[in-house]
Amino acid sequence: MSATIRTASYPTGTEHKSLDIHNSPRTDGPCVLLWHGIGSDERDVMAPLAQDIAALGLTVLVPDWRSDTPDEGRAHLTDSLRFARDFAGDSRELVVAGWSAGAGAALGVALAPELFGGRPPAAVVGIAGRYERPARTTGAVPLQALSRATAQVPVRLVHGTEDASAPVESSRELHAALRAQGWDCALGEQATDHAGVLGCVYDPAADRCVAGASVRAFGLATARAVAAVARSV
Repeated sequence: MSATIRTASYPTGTEHKSLDIHNSPRTDGPCVLLWHGIGSDERDVMAPLAQDIAALGLTVLVPDWRSDTPDEGRAHLTDSLRFARDFAGDSRELVVAGWSAGAGAALGVALAPELFGGRPPAAVVGIAGRYERPARTTGAVPLQALSRATAQVPVRLVHGTEDASAPVESSRELHAALRAQGWDCALGEQATDHAGVLGCVYDPAADRCVAGASVRAFGLATARAVAAVARSV
């Protein structure tokens, strides 16, 4: 099932930032908001995974955001979430997902929905996250904020066992903590590194993660995890 891409923009402060919409041919299914990690406007890094998710029948929104702003990206993330909610409307569920720093940001939305209009996402997918660090959306450490959560949504975690940037133990610890508190949570471990879970490899010349044929199977597995939880809500 092929997907098309169109670029839109979302308002944030006094500017507009770019956002790619990976349109599935199906227009009635859930939407996924997919955040990249630390960096400046790296939505292109998420394109291989977004295309794989869209090919499974979901519409995926991938915004640019900057982690080097004075608020460490909070306004960009919050405003892109607002855009995604308006895009999905009342008839379509919205799953919030993220990679690396975007993973903790996504979980923060579920743990403190009162900061985002009071409406939690339908589900969260954290990909290669560090959950012992403050979430860029809330400033709170997800592992420390679990006890204060007012609602529980399905959480799916994906992590590479060879990840040197964000050790897999972070997702294992969060998975155990969520399960202990009764959350619907599952962890999928993959024999790859930080970028491999996206279906990408790091290109030193470009200083960028780019699509890699050698890790495509890992990206597809991540896409299937996102699609599965999105369809279950």
